[in-house]
Amino acid sequence: MAQTASVYLVFMRDVATFEGGFVDPEAVQTALQRGATSNAEQLARGLVAYGAVLAMQSPDFVAGVRAYAADPAQRREILDRLATDPAYAVTLPGADVAAGLIAEVMEEGTAAIEAAADRVEADAYTIQARTDPRRRWAGQPVADRQGRLERAKAASAGMQLASDVESETLLKAAHAEASRVPRSPLAAPYKPAVARSLSVAARALLGESVKDDGSDGVLQDPNATFCLQMSKLNLFQCLAAAKPSYEDMFCIGRHVVRDMADCTRTALNAAGS
Repeated sequence: MAQTASVYLVFMRDVATFEGGFVDPEAVQTALQRGATSNAEQLARGLVAYGAVLAMQSPDFVAGVRAYAADPAQRREILDRLATDPAYAVTLPGADVAAGLIAEVMEEGTAAIEAAADRVEADAYTIQARTDPRRRWAGQPVADRQGRLERAKAASAGMQLASDVESETLLKAAHAEASRVPRSPLAAPYKPAVARSLSVAARALLGESVKDDGSDGVLQDPNATFCLQMSKLNLFQCLAAAKPSYEDMFCIGRHVVRDMADCTRTALNAAGS
C-alpha cells in the first residue's frame, strides 16, 4: 500500500512545483515529458492508497477499528464485509474523522497544484506579448510535433517505480502512533474513493493488507480512474492540435497540472456536493 501511495504522492508534489518562465523551446518539451510520465490507472490506485495511509493516522479511526480486533470471530466478520463492500467502512467508528483528515490533507496538495497550473497557464499568455522577448521562439512551430506526441503517449503508458524513500516514510507514518486530527470531521455521504481509502485502512488495521497486484479491485476507484484517463486523452488531443510552443505550454498547464487537481477533487469531494 505504501509503495502504491508513494507513486501518487511523488507525482502530486512534482506537478505542484511546475513554474512558468520557460527560457526556450527545449525547456517546454522537458516539462511536457516530465508531466506526461504518469499512468492514469496507477495514479488512481495511488490516490486511494494515500487516503488509506492518512486514515491510519487518525486516532479516532484507529481506536474504533481496532476495537473489533479483540474478538477473532468479529474481526473476521468485519474483514469479510469490507472485502465484499468497501463502503461498509464508512459505518465504522471514527470514519468521519478519518474522512475529514483525508479531505483536508489532500485538499492542501490540490491547492498547491492548482496554483502551479495558474502559473504555467498565465505564462502561456504572457509569452505572447510583444514586450516579451521569448515571443520570438514561443510563436514558432514545435519541432517534431508528431514525435513529441508519441513520446508523451509512451511516457503515459508506462508504470512508474515507487520511491523507496517515500514508501518507507509513508509506511512509518501508517504504523506510528496515530496523532493527526483534522480541523473538522467530514460527514457522510462520501465519494467512493474516500470509502475505498477507509476500507483499505480498516483492513490494514485489522491485520489484512491490500496488495496492488490486481487481485483486489478495492484500490481502483472508477471515478478517479475515468477522470485521469480523460485527462490523458485531453492532453493528447491538445498536443495534436498545438503548433507553437506557447500552445504546448497551455497543454501542460491545463491537462498535466490543473487536471491533476481537478481529478483529485472530483474523486474526493463529498457525494452530492
